[in-house]
Amino acid sequence: MLFPPPLTRRHALFLDFDGTLADLAPQPDAVRLAPGLAQDLRTLHHVLGGALAIVTGRTLADMDRFLGTLDLPLACEHGAQLRLSTADGPAVPTLPLSALLHTLDGLAARHPGVLVERKSAGVALHYRQAPHLQQLCHDTMAQAVAELPGAELLAGKCVYEIKPAGAGKGRAIARLMQQPPFAGRVPLFVGDDVTDEDGFAAVQALGGTGLKVGAGETAARTRIPSPAAVRDWLHGAAQALVAPDACEATP
Repeated sequence: MLFPPPLTRRHALFLDFDGTLADLAPQPDAVRLAPGLAQDLRTLHHVLGGALAIVTGRTLADMDRFLGTLDLPLACEHGAQLRLSTADGPAVPTLPLSALLHTLDGLAARHPGVLVERKSAGVALHYRQAPHLQQLCHDTMAQAVAELPGAELLAGKCVYEIKPAGAGKGRAIARLMQQPPFAGRVPLFVGDDVTDEDGFAAVQALGGTGLKVGAGETAARTRIPSPAAVRDWLHGAAQALVAPDACEATP
């Protein structure tokens, strides 16, 4: 399928952040939310009865900074942190990362363009500005994860990340789908990276749809070309679902 399906009031909507809602940037802190997106997300959250969640590798602190007063359910750090609202306090698995952080800080100091991103449940090593160092970054993180029981290595777009074993976007979506307001709905997940593939598999196993943003092999059953196209699709859906003739019943 070349075009995304129409969004209805019967869906539960799960959205990746970087490369999906927001355009990729040279550094994580340089990402900006497009004008009007927050309002569209607020509208969709309302018309879907709260069944809209951001599922991302970002931290809760990152997402609170990007979303401001927009209080959405969040599955952060690839599902290691789950929060249905700002009133909830997530249980965060921890890994003994002090020695690794010391090693990675030294690596970044020796190689400009390599960026260490500390997270609550893990750590990411970005090499987007130094692509020639991909193998060095991989080998450093692979050796580290071999020495960290309970950890696993995750590869993304110009980044390697160490996170708690078992945390994943697919598992996070499956957990959310077991509780209100998501339970009983048709899940739809939009993502762009290899880290989103288990999310596509999870929603499709539940009878829903995965939407892959951009090119590349994927298990998702449909595709959308770019983050700008995702934002246009969400804007159109928000407008359609609040129109006077949008009278579909919720499940």
